[in-house]
Amino acid sequence: MAPDALVWLRFAMGLVILAAAMLARGQFELPRRNDLAYFALLGLIGITFHQWLQSNGLVTARATTSAWIVATSPIFIALLGWLALKERLSALQVLGIAVAVLGVLLVVSRGDLGALVGGGAVTRGDILVMISAPNWAVFSILSRRGLKQHPAARMMFYVMAFGWGFTTLLFLFNPQFAAMRAMPWDGWISVIFLGVFCSGLAYIFWYDALKSIPASQVGVFLYIEPLVTVAVAWAVLGERLTWASLLGGAVTLAGIWMVNRLKPAPREEE
Repeated sequence: MAPDALVWLRFAMGLVILAAAMLARGQFELPRRNDLAYFALLGLIGITFHQWLQSNGLVTARATTSAWIVATSPIFIALLGWLALKERLSALQVLGIAVAVLGVLLVVSRGDLGALVGGGAVTRGDILVMISAPNWAVFSILSRRGLKQHPAARMMFYVMAFGWGFTTLLFLFNPQFAAMRAMPWDGWISVIFLGVFCSGLAYIFWYDALKSIPASQVGVFLYIEPLVTVAVAWAVLGERLTWASLLGGAVTLAGIWMVNRLKPAPREEE
């Protein structure tokens, strides 16, 4: 299945899950007119563009490589806080950013940093996934303002509705739209899993967490993702566990830990 078709289908299912969660929590309310542009921007950044980057990136990038790159989102959250919010970065945090970048380069280059100069070690998919990490950081930071005014399930429903709408406009003219009917049953099982758990429940849980605790603390849980991905990719996809992936991943996690170790957790507004 083409990446665009996968994104369109999984978020159609995710919308159903979010609608059910919103109704079950008694959170249904039509959005205010002045919130529409804000929800549309979040949908474009966090749904349409972000998922296009990741789904197309995974066509040529290894799953383990992608997972280690995605885990650097907290690094970009720290950098955005410094650039946009004028938050201070300590010497340890600056060093941690450099260490995390080195770890990602080790993973992407498969341990041959010299190959990065010629560009041969980096695939188009690696580049797309690398762009998705700062993009997710932007999405998470922009979302914080809305979560002070809206319940998580309701806000995510409208954000995903806009994102799915933008994806629909792009996908309707794709020949893969008609080819979906020929997808085998095991393909549908995969899509349903992605739609229900990864596009529905996962986004609800992420927004619930962002609403309850500081973004820096939520970001810590992203560190679990590459560990799970490496294990699943080895068991299900047959990807080899290379020394470069393991060492680069360890260096990346060390850098992220250094960035967040001395970062104070701000108190949430009531």
